[in-house]
Amino acid sequence: MLVTIGALGSGLLAVGAAPIATLDVDVDHLRNAKGLIRVCLTADPDNFPACVDDGDAATRSVAANVRTIRFAGLPHGRYAIAVIHDENGNAKLDTFAGIPREGFGFSRNPAVTFGPPRFTAAQFDIASDTDTQPVRMRYIF
Repeated sequence: MLVTIGALGSGLLAVGAAPIATLDVDVDHLRNAKGLIRVCLTADPDNFPACVDDGDAATRSVAANVRTIRFAGLPHGRYAIAVIHDENGNAKLDTFAGIPREGFGFSRNPAVTFGPPRFTAAQFDIASDTDTQPVRMRYIF
């Protein structure tokens, strides 16, 4: 299943920015179809991975049976993606003693040790009209 999300309302599309691209985020290795997939697409290293204070980020929640999320209308540039599998739908990544109890993943699938990766480990460039970023979900519990 594919969901298309325009970036126009997210602030990622700057006025007069050109050229424009489409990005497909392919989510793989979900352990089940319960709950939601929450996606954060940002160009701001200071707001990765949570996108909490990033007014220009594209953050979306889609049903967990959706495996491809399309972002349309993106200016070319450098981005990073963070994804969580919010199995219980409570709008956050559940943890126990700081360890995620739900699935998580990042663009470029960087190694994860103590805490989330830095923006530089997950960053990728969009330099063509279309791009695809695979995100492999990981589960600790």
